[in-house]
Amino acid sequence: MAISASLVKELREKTGAGVMECRKVLQETNGNIDEAIKLLRQQGLQAATKKASRTTSEGQIGSYVHFGGKLGVLVEVNCETDFVARTDQFQQLVKDIAMHIAALNPKYLSNQDIPEAIVKDELELYKSQARDSGKPENIVEKIAQGKLEKFYKSVCLLDQAFIKDENLTIKELLNEAIARIGENIKIGRFIRFELGENRGT
Repeated sequence: MAISASLVKELREKTGAGVMECRKVLQETNGNIDEAIKLLRQQGLQAATKKASRTTSEGQIGSYVHFGGKLGVLVEVNCETDFVARTDQFQQLVKDIAMHIAALNPKYLSNQDIPEAIVKDELELYKSQARDSGKPENIVEKIAQGKLEKFYKSVCLLDQAFIKDENLTIKELLNEAIARIGENIKIGRFIRFELGENRGT
């Protein structure tokens, strides 16, 4: 199937992938944009898995201050080389992540960072709610686990839906960037400030 330049352009605008890469996946998916995006994401995950063990000692600390100066974010995003850290693509990624943190206020980077006591309390709460609503005991655990996954998506940065594309989690955004840029990329840490928050503590 012949792939038009306009179709390649559309896929590039949606994913940021290279021209040849876009043309290739569009040919593999017979010009289906949605399937091509899925395929690019799968390839991004494979690339991220291969590069996951590489050291990320370079990078950038990015900031975002919301209009009016009452809300601000600092985030450290790491990559492998200073060369990549200085590219427009990487700097845009850092800005997007900082803006996302400002908007959605995640409490943790991943679910592995949540204290065990909090996870246990949440799970017990969901089990109790399921029992109180009359659900049979054999599905209480399943319901509680489902609610726990939703909890992770609300408080963990990597599990949250990206504010610029809700079909993409922050983890998937990183995986796509790894595939596109060709280096391992990780979020090191972040902090969000809101004027007057935790005053006196």
